[in-house]
Amino acid sequence: MKKLILTGILAVAGLATTMNAQIQKGNWLVGSSLISSNFGLNTGGGYNIALQPKGAYFIEDNVAIGGYVDLGINKVTNGSPTEFVYGVGGLGRYYLSPGEKGVDNLLHHGRWFLEGNVGIGGRSVENGDSTTGLDFGAGPGYSYFITPNIGLEGLVKYKGRAGFGSEGLNSNITFNLGFSIYLPTSKAKQVIKEVQ
Repeated sequence: MKKLILTGILAVAGLATTMNAQIQKGNWLVGSSLISSNFGLNTGGGYNIALQPKGAYFIEDNVAIGGYVDLGINKVTNGSPTEFVYGVGGLGRYYLSPGEKGVDNLLHHGRWFLEGNVGIGGRSVENGDSTTGLDFGAGPGYSYFITPNIGLEGLVKYKGRAGFGSEGLNSNITFNLGFSIYLPTSKAKQVIKEVQ
């Protein structure tokens, strides 16, 4: 019985240590949001089918910066035409430490984070209207580690686009589901060598 209890304690401690190691300086994050739901602030709600790949490098423990690409289709429920959305830009993430600012480490297998982005984005509507502008967003998220290197993620984000030309600010709140893979530097170098 003592061996079973000791083994359980060591396993939990090992997973927590490994999980924290994935968000340390010098490591990589690659992933994507796959499903997105839109709660329109000025256009009505709807649904999004989007692929939003992202990659980031941890410049400090718990702090990652990188880039993203946004490709998707939006349909608003008020009868508006379907639109194709696109964007590219930079992003930053800050992972909250367990206990920081009253944040508990939910089930001891995940981490809360804050994500922000800024770039160029636009939309092309099936009726011929289109716009391009400054694309920006910010919001909280949670990464639940199903393995020490793979996290399932949920992200609630305020997204806005300040259109150049005739269209002004377009904004909404989105709920995104996706995943991230956390690669220590040595593993990242090995993956890059295998691809070349």
